[in-house]
Amino acid sequence: MNRFVRVYSQGFVVRTEIWVDTETGVNYVFYRFGYAGGFTPLLDNEGKPIVTGRK
Repeated sequence: MNRFVRVYSQGFVVRTEIWVDTETGVNYVFYRFGYAGGFTPLLDNEGKPIVTGRK
């Protein structure tokens, strides 16, 4: 079983994805623009990580 599962994807050269850690339920956002990109926890309006149900 893969630890991270992609649950959302949009774009090609400019790409936004949301990944969920299946062990902790924490959501992460991945953003890529050309050859540069980043991966960071997805936060709510209070600055806390968004957690969804574990699979």
